[in-house]
Amino acid sequence: MKGKKKPEPIAVALFYDGRNAPRVTAKGEGELARRIQAEAERHGVPLYEDAILASVLAQLDLGDEIPRNLYVAVAEVIAFTYLLSGKVTGVPLAATGPALPPPGEEAGNRDREGEKEGG
Repeated sequence: MKGKKKPEPIAVALFYDGRNAPRVTAKGEGELARRIQAEAERHGVPLYEDAILASVLAQLDLGDEIPRNLYVAVAEVIAFTYLLSGKVTGVPLAATGPALPPPGEEAGNRDREGEKEGG
């Protein structure tokens, strides 16, 4: 029985100016993907690995804006690259939901203690 062949890498480069939807500026598989990755590294562009997202984006034509149904996924990529490149500082990666209570303390107890102290 033959072993599975490792899938060829896929790379997609996006351009985002903050005004319009991000658009595809380069894409490729195999050796071309490796060259796109090397060029990004050479220019200090952070790489974000997501094979599924890359394969979906690779179906777009060069110059195409990403479709609305990919906005959230691509926004996560942009946020990741901004954090790594220092464009955004002091912003937590995930800032959703209530703050967790300190270890060993339940949220309900903390609220009741605050009520006792406050009056």
